[in-house]
Amino acid sequence: MDYAVVIQGLQKRYGAVTALRDITLAAPRGEIYGLLGPNGAGKTTTIRCLCTLSKPDGGRLEVDGISAIDQPREARRRLGYVAQEVALDKILTGRELLRLQAALYHLPRPLAQERIETLLTQLGLQDYANQKIGAYSGGLRKRLDLAAGLLHQPSVLVLDEPSVGLDIESRFILWAFLRQLRQNGTTVLITSHYLEEIDALADRLAIIDKGRVIAEGTPQELKNRVGGDRVALKIREFTPLEEAQKAEVLLKSLPFVEEIIINGAQGNTLNLIVRAKSNGLSQIEQTLLNQGLPLFSLAQSRPSLDDVYLAATGQTLLDAELAGAAQRDLKAEKKQAMTA
Repeated sequence: MDYAVVIQGLQKRYGAVTALRDITLAAPRGEIYGLLGPNGAGKTTTIRCLCTLSKPDGGRLEVDGISAIDQPREARRRLGYVAQEVALDKILTGRELLRLQAALYHLPRPLAQERIETLLTQLGLQDYANQKIGAYSGGLRKRLDLAAGLLHQPSVLVLDEPSVGLDIESRFILWAFLRQLRQNGTTVLITSHYLEEIDALADRLAIIDKGRVIAEGTPQELKNRVGGDRVALKIREFTPLEEAQKAEVLLKSLPFVEEIIINGAQGNTLNLIVRAKSNGLSQIEQTLLNQGLPLFSLAQSRPSLDDVYLAATGQTLLDAELAGAAQRDLKAEKKQAMTA
């Protein structure tokens, strides 16, 4: 397979903290490749190393066969990078900013003008091109930032959390544009902690957790690996643990139930893995009712990327996000206490 991006054994440390531990992945040319994981998993650090914005402590990074470590300038020519935080000069108009960006790329003026007008049209920015960027909405700023990253027609476009803060309309416009880029042969590398975004866009993906790749493949391959259907149920809106454990014992006796996990972070929800297409919801409900355990909610679904993450780590992506946020808050409190 022809790969546009190859990352092998990537390592990165910040003092005593190891951010990346032997990250290895490869993005095929002309596809959308997703990096999925909670905030703090190492996604942004990975792409910053790839885009030569951060120096790795070990490993191999290649863009179109060019080493981003040994030949950073050549690698950057092939890359377009759109960061999560949009930092645009608010006193310029959209068209003025793109002209400035084109000059930084040393594009000939006629060619620059042609590309600017094309991108403004493709991203629906024509009506706003002569307005000050300070008056742009978050969605418009994101689209303008994307246009700036594409002016030099990179073979690989890298997007860090592109949908954060966007409304639904802007998100769908962005998704449609990325699919068009792929159709035209551009390789897109996208990081996200939104399951639906990666599931909707990515041809292949790597799930990253705590600086490691824990799963890699197409979305369907990863879902197939985790086995049967998923059933989520609650006895009550906030189920007492003893009731959840009683239900666990009862449901383990059913022949089509393969595994049960009690998720305390979601009100002691019981997450069951059952044989595919077993259609056992009525039997599950009757088994619990016979023992005086009424159901608050019950749903069956095919495996999702969150199930893949749950199978690999023992927690859902939401749980990981909440745990990471709690750790960051605790560190901030400790730092504030030390400086007080």
